[in-house]
Amino acid sequence: MALPSDRASRADLVADAALALLAERGMRGLTHRAVDEAAGLPQGSTSNLARTRQALLELAVRRLAEREARVLALEEMPDPRGGLDSLADGLALATHRALTRNRDLTLARYELALEATRRPELRAYFDATGARFRDQLGALVTAMGSTAPDRHVLSLVAWADGLMFSCVAGSFGARVPSLEEVRAGLRELLGGMFGDASAAGKTPGGPA
Repeated sequence: MALPSDRASRADLVADAALALLAERGMRGLTHRAVDEAAGLPQGSTSNLARTRQALLELAVRRLAEREARVLALEEMPDPRGGLDSLADGLALATHRALTRNRDLTLARYELALEATRRPELRAYFDATGARFRDQLGALVTAMGSTAPDRHVLSLVAWADGLMFSCVAGSFGARVPSLEEVRAGLRELLGGMFGDASAAGKTPGGPA
């Protein structure tokens, strides 16, 4: 394997290897030596970038946030003026991506989230990286006419996280729900939040 020529590229390579190890072996399998081997780098390369375990975990969390941002692609979400059905379509697609072709990335996130409960310094870092997603989702529900955006964001995140955990690491792992099933669940949740707004471009509280 050709080594990346700049430090940023090598950091991405190391972080991607760390995330893959977390999904495959769990937190116990994440060591500097194991990352070197998984990345195809000379021994000591990971230590040069992240000297401590905390630094390695922070590197993995930062890369996780970058990759999940591409999976979720909130900037590509439909215009909220398209109504609840339009928003449900966008959120369902993002959730289904996390359940299917990005399953290992989702599993790595749960490993890091659990580790953060035991490392306060990692918890602060982990939560900060998720702020961008929460802020964007808050802007979306606010544009939909939410009168309680913080509560609605929490409900949406809890619903999606619960679904993903159940299907990736829980008792529903034998069958991943279809995109249409995910969409139906989200449409029910959004309908409860905002009422039965029209799929034909009506937003809650908007003109009839």
